[in-house]
Amino acid sequence: MDADQPEGRYIAGMAALALRRLPEALDHLHRAASAMPRHAAYAVHFARALAAAHRSGDALQVANVAFGLAPDDPQLLHSLGTTYTQCHAHERAAAAFRLAATRAPDNPACRYSHATSLIFSGDIAQAETELEACLALAPGHWRAHATLSRLRHQTRAHNHIDTLLSLLADVGDEPVASMHAHVALSKEYEDLGDFAKAFDHLVTGKRAVKAAIGYSIDRDQAIVDALIDAFPEPQPPSAGHPSHEPIFVMGLPRTGTTLVERILSSHPEVHAAGELENFGVALERLSGANSPVMLSPDVIRRAGGISWETLGEVYIASTRPATGMKPRFVDKLPHNFLYAGFIARALPNARIICLRRHPLDSCLSNFREPFSETSPLHGYSFDLLDTGRYYVLFDRLMAHWKRVLPGRILEVDYETLVTTQEASTRQLLDHCDLPWNEACLHFERNQAPSTTASSVQVRAPMHRDAMRRWTKYEEQLRELRRLLTEAGIDCDR
Repeated sequence: MDADQPEGRYIAGMAALALRRLPEALDHLHRAASAMPRHAAYAVHFARALAAAHRSGDALQVANVAFGLAPDDPQLLHSLGTTYTQCHAHERAAAAFRLAATRAPDNPACRYSHATSLIFSGDIAQAETELEACLALAPGHWRAHATLSRLRHQTRAHNHIDTLLSLLADVGDEPVASMHAHVALSKEYEDLGDFAKAFDHLVTGKRAVKAAIGYSIDRDQAIVDALIDAFPEPQPPSAGHPSHEPIFVMGLPRTGTTLVERILSSHPEVHAAGELENFGVALERLSGANSPVMLSPDVIRRAGGISWETLGEVYIASTRPATGMKPRFVDKLPHNFLYAGFIARALPNARIICLRRHPLDSCLSNFREPFSETSPLHGYSFDLLDTGRYYVLFDRLMAHWKRVLPGRILEVDYETLVTTQEASTRQLLDHCDLPWNEACLHFERNQAPSTTASSVQVRAPMHRDAMRRWTKYEEQLRELRRLLTEAGIDCDR
């Protein structure tokens, strides 16, 4: 086969994409798609490569063309749905997944993806139907079991515990399958009030993934040390990009960042852009580092030589076309707390909000969450004490940012937000220089899709159900509490 022919280019591009050699993949797939612009698969996978390279605007343009070329191919539609999701075009993703499930009703992957898009849009009843259909086709679809368990509060009359226990023997040695099966059981036992069993299943499931990924806290320790070294003194005003548009909402995951995003994006002047990796991608590219992950000590050291204005400009441009239709937008990537120093320099008019939550609830909520085993950001979450050590790093870094970025970061206490809703909402809007709007008190009416682990909870009015969850696991968290206390973290508040 001639490698310069479209088919040869396509095959080479797909191989490069599988190996994450993105520049090579983009070159080959672009050539293939340009040579045969009516070929659906070439367009679909060129869009995939563009999304993987965080070129969202280009990816959306190509995906929209591809959607018109592939209306009857469920696999291509499914790929398009994934690309749209990565580009935060959730309504288009839902349409692609819905069509894929309609075209291939016996395909469990299509049914599962359709279910997740329904959850994002708030159609929980139909999502439950789709998940049950997925599991009827593939009883060992462990992610579907975990998702189904989290859709609602389980009761003694209606739960999936017996089904899950009967299937546990089929998990085998596959760590990710084990995690999702045991996390599902943990959630259901917690709902039934059996916290000892809930915790045991959580530990069992998470342990399997920790062993597989070989996580060590040393990597995250090195990143925090490098950040503190890079910003040793209070930062002077910088000539960064002048945009007032971005509002960064950050903090440890599962500490209220989605809640704040929903409150702010209920304001008519604010768009919810989702959890964008754009800032980290821009920093890594402009630093010239050749790092396997977006943030590393090498990236941090090299970033000192870049233009702050250029970094801000590249970031703002990368958020288009989704942003720009409203005066402000929320970037809600929790781990942007790692980038707070760079954000402050590159975007001196951006607003920054950091969520804080009771230390034990923060650690427990991260440990309870089945984060992806491939994520470079959540390796700590597969072990409870690693999660505690990561909390100590987070607390140390936030104390440093407060010192070197005085007045730039509004720290919002989750418990205070929940118990004093209006006063806290006014504080948020004041910090963002937004006029008061009553809709922000009724964030549960916000119809925008929510793609985070909190997508079910944020459609209910403000509640206190998640507060002090740690007290239900007080015995199991004894060692964690000792670790945090010895590091100077107050766990008695």
